Amino acid sequence: MKANCWYAKKKVQVEEVPDPKILNSQDAIVRITSTAICGSDLHLYNGFVPTMEQGDIIGHEFMGEVVETGKDVKNLKKGDRVVVPFPISCGKCFFCRQSMFSLCENSNPNAWMAEKLWGHSPSGIFGYSHLLGGFAGGQAEYARVPFADVGPIKIENGFTDEQVLFLSDIFPTGYMAAEACDIKPGDTIAVWGCGPVGQFAMKSAFLLGAERVIGIDRFPERLRMAREKVGATTLNYEDTDVLETLHEMTGGRGPDACIDAAGMESHAPGLQGAYDRVKQALMLETDRPVVLRQAILACRNGGVVSIAGVYGGMVDKIPFGSIMNRSITIRTGQTHAQRYLRPLLQRIENGEIDPSFVVTHRLPLDQAPQAFEMFSNKQHECIKVVLKP
Repeated sequence: MKANCWYAKKKVQVEEVPDPKILNSQDAIVRITSTAICGSDLHLYNGFVPTMEQGDIIGHEFMGEVVETGKDVKNLKKGDRVVVPFPISCGKCFFCRQSMFSLCENSNPNAWMAEKLWGHSPSGIFGYSHLLGGFAGGQAEYARVPFADVGPIKIENGFTDEQVLFLSDIFPTGYMAAEACDIKPGDTIAVWGCGPVGQFAMKSAFLLGAERVIGIDRFPERLRMAREKVGATTLNYEDTDVLETLHEMTGGRGPDACIDAAGMESHAPGLQGAYDRVKQALMLETDRPVVLRQAILACRNGGVVSIAGVYGGMVDKIPFGSIMNRSITIRTGQTHAQRYLRPLLQRIENGEIDPSFVVTHRLPLDQAPQAFEMFSNKQHECIKVVLKP
């Protein structure tokens, strides 16, 4: 089969690789009909995630048709159309029983690696380094899906792939980030990062009852999408002092909750941005927490900072005194995607949202390297790429 494989920083290529096989009686094999490039994949592409190995198949947003199942798979059969969530979860451990699927205790065979870095291990994830299991990803023609009775959701209606594909990751991720804000009628929510996750976080904030949502970014096409497709008010952080403007927009109180949808590669103009880039280059910090610092300082007293953006290691100059003295609640985590599959599919069926609004580019799988370069460099107003095997 063809698959998009990682080889080095800023180097991926589509190659012929062996077809996946059933390795466990709970596995399924899915023929992939649509897959996508996630903003998190750029962390692999840009060399920020350790334990990647040459030839690793990447990608964790995919859907398709079941072509084979292990003998113990009961919920799926050959021919079923499914969306596969990105965390790999057993469904039976302490955390899975509490619907905290991204913390599954049984799905990361390399848990010892994660324990050394983070203290404890989260679940395995498709196509996202050996630190998180070394599983082959979904930017391919076929994928092996472990614990197939727990993860995939069947799509039994006439929706297009693009209307349901993002149940695999970015729609639940944005929704969980908004849900963590404990939104009440009349609330103002500020979202840093108007990429796909940020778009879904903003849309979800409105779905959950926010009165005003403010999107913060620097790319005109992202800000335009936030205004036209989501209904958000927007700020370009290169043209305005974000903290001062949010202060003015909220009568001096600050947003009721702030969502960091940018993560480890966030940018800032001026000295602060230069500081983080130098620290990162000298290996004195692994991630750039520009947005996280700003979200903490902007949030109103007693508010929530919800972190959907990916962080991988160590950050510097976090204003923890602000968190403690102003009773700020921090909520974060890899998305417990399986928890949200059916409720969000129901919202799609009810016509409350059509997730395909984020798609800007559609390309064949063979053009994955060009798509990564375009997405990483923000060329051609690229916001979301769907690849077709």
